[in-house]
Amino acid sequence: MKAYTDIEQGRKLAEILPVESADMYYTVCADEEDNAHDGYDDVRLRIENPFGDDELKKWYSCYKEIDWYDSPYVPCWSLAALLNVLPISIDEGQHCLALINSNPNGDIEWLCGYEDYKGNLMTACYGDNQIDACMEMILKLKEYNLL
Repeated sequence: MKAYTDIEQGRKLAEILPVESADMYYTVCADEEDNAHDGYDDVRLRIENPFGDDELKKWYSCYKEIDWYDSPYVPCWSLAALLNVLPISIDEGQHCLALINSNPNGDIEWLCGYEDYKGNLMTACYGDNQIDACMEMILKLKEYNLL
């Protein structure tokens, strides 16, 4: 089971969300001569609050100006952190956030969407896991200026 965003998702989210909402971070050291780890010599996930470290606080304090593709620090979000940034409702309580396995009898496919009290969907995004489904919903909400 995927438990947190990958590096590319973290880079995308860092451009959309406040990095303070991340609960982990990657340290990435690129080595152009070594193609292991998709072009990264050393990739480590730090499962700790990135804002407990003074160096990272300083780095993230100017995150709007950071080119995340050159950054040695990439924010990372767990499922809990992603759910905390998604609004409970996007239309004043008429439709509420739902994260469910949309195909329990076949291949696992997760749905992240907003539904009414009868279970009727207003909008939905799908993913192979909960992280990917939430990531797609965040991108969709950003596109519609609802985030």
